[in-house]
Amino acid sequence: MKTVIQRVSSASVTVDATIVAEIQKGLLVLIGIEDADNQEDIVWLCQKIANLRIFGDENEVMNLSVKDVDGGVIVVSQFTLQASTKKGNRPSYIKAAKPEIAIPLYEQFAQRIEIELGKKVQTGIFGADMKVALVNDGPVTILIDSKFRN
Repeated sequence: MKTVIQRVSSASVTVDATIVAEIQKGLLVLIGIEDADNQEDIVWLCQKIANLRIFGDENEVMNLSVKDVDGGVIVVSQFTLQASTKKGNRPSYIKAAKPEIAIPLYEQFAQRIEIELGKKVQTGIFGADMKVALVNDGPVTILIDSKFRN
């Protein structure tokens, strides 16, 4: 499972001219799922993301997590994070999980991060043509791949 975590001062997801998710201060989490991903990846990533200290404290030092600042979270599925660009100029998405595998894992990821945060998170719509808007705060962008946790 690959994630791109962006600290935002605001973010939203729009589908067919309708806003389906919107937060102020918090995290926008893009997630790419592959066939080999499982519950261990979900648990590890959600714990890591919920506790990632990337928000400024009273001295503007990154010491606080999204939980500490009571920030919002939007989770968006993005199969293109699994792109392989080794050969040629057209990315291959062969490692991206098919919907029958990816949708349940995506939903479980959203549920698990809610447990870690102790609050509801918002999501995009799996497979939809989404327009994601954000103001990256910092900018702070963190890449985490669950396959490289050791």
